[in-house]
Amino acid sequence: MPAMRNVISTLDNQGREVMGPGVLLYHYADPNILNGSLITVESNHFCVLKSRGAILNVYDTGQFQLETPDRPLFGSMQRSFYGGQSPWQYEVIYINRAKSVIKARGTALSREMAELSYEVDYYIHIETKEDALKLVQHMPVAGHMVNANEVNEYAGPVVEQAVNQIVQVTPLEQVNEKIHEISELVSGHLQEFLGVYGITLNDVKVLIKPQDERMRELLSLRAFGMTEQEAMRAYLALKLADRGLAVAVNALLGEPLQVALLPSNLYGDVAQLGLGNGSLQR
Repeated sequence: MPAMRNVISTLDNQGREVMGPGVLLYHYADPNILNGSLITVESNHFCVLKSRGAILNVYDTGQFQLETPDRPLFGSMQRSFYGGQSPWQYEVIYINRAKSVIKARGTALSREMAELSYEVDYYIHIETKEDALKLVQHMPVAGHMVNANEVNEYAGPVVEQAVNQIVQVTPLEQVNEKIHEISELVSGHLQEFLGVYGITLNDVKVLIKPQDERMRELLSLRAFGMTEQEAMRAYLALKLADRGLAVAVNALLGEPLQVALLPSNLYGDVAQLGLGNGSLQR
């Protein structure tokens, strides 16, 4: 009597795709894979077949029939030597070939020990069947999936080390001038690290900025070619202007505020003009 064929795929019981964005690996949850089962592999997936820890095959796109050596003749032997269980217990593991984006965040210190925050977006994918094999062999799997955030737990310290290697010896004002150099260093370290897991690095984007909002605004003003003193005056003028104070112009020009003293009886009580407590010393 022919064995019943069940279809193994990455769809759940409701027909929804379980390998969405950010999912690199999916371990097929049903342990009862039968002889003659059909393994369906989509165009953006690889599939790895294992039996009792040993890797038997890696499938590309298509549909494949699983042929096991189980035969009715061996039924009594299986019961005797394997406690009634089949010796061929299979695992089906799907690997996502589509690109995933991972975001790494952290802090770094400039040469002056100023705190900077960085964001690194890096894009990855699994290129070949050999790479899929590496991922299965070297990436620990907790549960039935490996997602991008779990990969970042391994790669995050590599990113942090690469960023700090340059930032810590660079003056705060010059950090953004080193973005290209930092990106290349992060990319080199990441590709070397991720290659062990069969992961290909496609692109790296690095953004670094001071954590202190005032420092960010001052550096923006300095980018207009202002000196440190001019940037400080412009920053003060902007804050005063936000409060609607006329002295903002004086702060920008670096000129003192001139206050004309008027006779006390010319406009009545000078306290109404908002000049101190109403008593002016001549």
